[in-house]
This record gives sequence, structure tokens and C-alpha cells, in this order.
Amino acid sequence: MENRAERRLDSITRHLLLPLESNHTLHKVGLSSNSEGLKHEKGEPMVIGGMVLDIHATPSIPANPRTTTPGKVSYVLGGVARNVAECMSKLGAKPFMISALGHDMAGNLLLENWKSHGLSTEGIWKHQNIETAVVCSVLDASGELAAAVASVECIEKFLTPEWIERFRCNIHSASIVMVDANLNPSALKSSCQLAAESKIPMWFEPVSVEKSRRINSVVKYISFASPNEDELVAMANTLSGGNVFCPIERDSSIGKCSKEKLFDMLKPAVWILLKNGIKIVIVTLGSDGVFLCSKGGPSLMRASCDGIKPCNSADILFNIMTASCPPKPFSTLPDSERGSFLFAVHFPALPASVSRLTGAGDCLVGGTISSLCSGLDIMQSVAVGIAVSKAAVESETNVPSAFNLATIAALL
Repeated sequence: MENRAERRLDSITRHLLLPLESNHTLHKVGLSSNSEGLKHEKGEPMVIGGMVLDIHATPSIPANPRTTTPGKVSYVLGGVARNVAECMSKLGAKPFMISALGHDMAGNLLLENWKSHGLSTEGIWKHQNIETAVVCSVLDASGELAAAVASVECIEKFLTPEWIERFRCNIHSASIVMVDANLNPSALKSSCQLAAESKIPMWFEPVSVEKSRRINSVVKYISFASPNEDELVAMANTLSGGNVFCPIERDSSIGKCSKEKLFDMLKPAVWILLKNGIKIVIVTLGSDGVFLCSKGGPSLMRASCDGIKPCNSADILFNIMTASCPPKPFSTLPDSERGSFLFAVHFPALPASVSRLTGAGDCLVGGTISSLCSGLDIMQSVAVGIAVSKAAVESETNVPSAFNLATIAALL
């Protein structure tokens, strides 16, 4: 008799094999594993990007313009790259962080927290002339972001190609390198080129609609990207050289439509990213989960992850998750069909008691990367990412104080 984990996996592996110019049909496959014969060189994940102090203002009643509103203001440790790295560390990985902090209140808070996790501070540039990045966010009553002001110039100014170059050896030995789009274009390109020298897979986290457009100069180096719907459209427009795609107005245009119809609307933009060389696109959909997309069928999706060197520090994560969520073999497409199909899997979000939503996407990325680095396959890894993001939305901080791996495994 199949166990609960197997039933859960069956429920999330309904996928769409989508011919680029024809109607799609619904198929079903199992899961793959890249865990056979793990004889890879040891490596740890590398994260390059912002460490930010988030100031969150949450009104207790609907806010009105031009006046103060009662509510709660809290300081939360943040920054996309920092959140992803902290999440990874709490799942057993030992990420190496390249960032910049000042000798100010925000910088001291962020640095002391980082040290408390037992992680290296070697890659974090600390200088009195640096004003640590701060983002002030106003949240609505449901925890969604209503508005924000970001003072993150120090990331662009001080995370230079020259600083990143100092850690060439660390990048060359990394299992995977994740960059967030807070980096200036020259630093992004330098990071990608250094990773390419040793064929290290690159993960691009878009951060925002505006900064997601920085994909243009580095797309040929990127293996993984994790945009939300709006960032996906902005990236596709940038790569296609015009405003070809319009943002999707979900409330007015599709309402409660099926996930197949939603994907049909996103499919042309996803294809632009894949056509430009990105191997795997993970489109985050908020409470609707994620679409995991690649070109050429499930076997090529698996092959896209083969360059990630599993790290020994994540052995516990691998053992617990494979016991609860065993891999299954992928079906394969005929050689004649590979490359002519867009392969997509929808992973639904898990029910959650929402506290705040600001760290959910970062923890999804952190959980997925940690799982890939442990040796889990891409399907298992995204399933873990979904479970980790559930814990994040139920937390008062961007990253929960701890993750219970047994609890995460029970959700798969």
C-alpha cells in the first residue's frame, strides 16, 4: 500500500507537456533521482547579494493616506541573499556569503546574527564608510507587502567585481552559486563569469520587477531562475527587446481559473527565458504554489541539475527526506521530441496560518537549493522548498528560528 508521502508526491507531479505551437495534453510521471553514485567533489553553496535590515510596519486597522495609523513596527533581519543563506544554514548547509555591511546599528545586528549561526564572515566586507542596506516596508493586515522604500545603494557600490574576485577559489569549489539582482550589472557579470570558469551552476533571484531586468547581461550563464509572475514578465520583455508581454491581472482577468489556464497565460514568457538558455524556471505564484518549468522533458530537467555537487553538511536533510519522499524514475521523451516541448509541473502551496509573507519566496529558494545540494532531485527539492515556505509564512521573522526536518518531511 502506498504511504502518505507517495500520495502527496502523486498529487504534486501532475504536469503539462506543452508543445510550443499546439494544444497541450495532461500527462503524469513519477520522480527522478540524481542521488545514484554520489561521487562528486565536496562543495558548499555560495550566496552573493544583500544583507538588509527590514523595518516592517503593520497597521492594526486599514491605513489612510496623509495620517498616522496605529499598528506595530518591528526590525527584521532580511535581504534576499541573506534570507536564502540563513534558511540554507538551518537546513544543514554551510553557505559562504559575499556581501557588505557598515559599522552601524543595522550592520552590527546583521553581523552578530550571522556569527550566531556559526557561518563564515570572511566574504562580508565591513567598513565605516558603508551605510548598511535598510528597507522600510508597510504591510497590509494580511501580511502582504503594500509599499516599501529600499535604501540599498551600498550593495551596488561596495559589492564590486574586485571584492567578489577575492573569493575566486571559494566560487570555483562551490556546489552552486546564487546571486540576487541587488548586485550591479558588472558585479553580476563577474560573479557569473567566475562560476562559469569551473562550470558551477548559477541561480538568479530577481529580487524585484525593476532589478529582474538585470538578467539581460548574464542570461547565458544562468541555470536556474526563480521569478514571481510580475518578475517573469519583466525578464521576458527585457530578453525579447520590447514590451511584448503584459502583467497578468489575476483578480480581474482570470479569477478562479484552472492552473492549466494560468500556465497557458504564463507559458510564452516562460519560453523566452528557456529559449535564452536558462535551464530551469521556478515561477512562484504565492498562495497558488509554483510552476517548475524546463525545456525538453523530465530527463533534461534532471540533467540540468547534474552539475550541482552534493555537500556533506546536508547529509541529514538527504536521509530524512528520501526516507519520507523516496525518488521515482522519470519517464523519458523520444529524442525527436526533446527540445520541442515545454515541460511544467505545478506544485500547490500547503495550507498555512499566515503571520507574514515577506520571507516565503526566499525560504522556498533556500529550501530548494539546500535539497539539491544534499543530493535530492529537482522534484523532491521543490517539494521541500514548498514545505519550508509554509514554515516561513507562519513565522514572525523572514526565516523561522529553526526548522524541524521531521515536520517538513511529514508534509511531503
